[in-house]
Amino acid sequence: DIRMVSFTGSNAAGIAVAKNAADTIKRVAQELGGKSPYILCEDSLFETSVPAAIKRCFINSGQTCTAPTRLLVPQGLLARIEDIAAQCVAGIETGNGQPGSLGPLVSKTQFERVQGYITMGLDEGARLIAGGPGRVDGLARGYSVRPTIFSGVANTMAVAREEIFGPVLCIMPYRDEAHAVVLANDSVFGLAAYVSSADLDNARRIAEQLEAGVVHINEPERDIEAPFGGYKQSGNGREWGRWGLREFLETKAMIGWGADS
Repeated sequence: DIRMVSFTGSNAAGIAVAKNAADTIKRVAQELGGKSPYILCEDSLFETSVPAAIKRCFINSGQTCTAPTRLLVPQGLLARIEDIAAQCVAGIETGNGQPGSLGPLVSKTQFERVQGYITMGLDEGARLIAGGPGRVDGLARGYSVRPTIFSGVANTMAVAREEIFGPVLCIMPYRDEAHAVVLANDSVFGLAAYVSSADLDNARRIAEQLEAGVVHINEPERDIEAPFGGYKQSGNGREWGRWGLREFLETKAMIGWGADS
């Protein structure tokens, strides 16, 4: 009796839903995973844009599909940005359950999965800027993960390509803005992307080239009337506003409706 399925979740579950819907040609709208890039242009105000990127990445302890887990930065300014990022993470409260602090992950399974990715990042040769494997200092139990930042991450590494769904950020250097766009788009995901530049025209030009369903330019206010959804393996269909309603509508053509009887 079900004629349509709207699903939000993991890619594995989304694939299963689509396969089960195929036999009866059910319509399926899906919002799935992401590995969103955050491009910092050379003229970005790093003292504010770097903390903003980290805050977005670590919302819900990194358990958001739109989390910008790839921070793309100018190669010549990498050291400066690493210092700002390390200082920012040092000020994050973790594990105390208070508003504004970094809370625990949803389950033991997810905690162990994120720990595995952190270890994998080290094994792949990424440089640890903050955090790392193991429990949060002072917590002998629970599922809180140390907020972790890797730098010098290559786009071929698993931590740069796979959705971790935890507080893990990868800093990736780029040569020029054209290279940044290539790195940003070199992903099976395409849910969200972020651009920070003092030149709005430049930010718009970069945003137009990004393969993502939602692009945030210079930390705008949330707009729930704008369409929300992904490209590529981040899903299909759209949510929010008129576009979200259209997913649940069928189009009917009635030829001759206005003809004289």
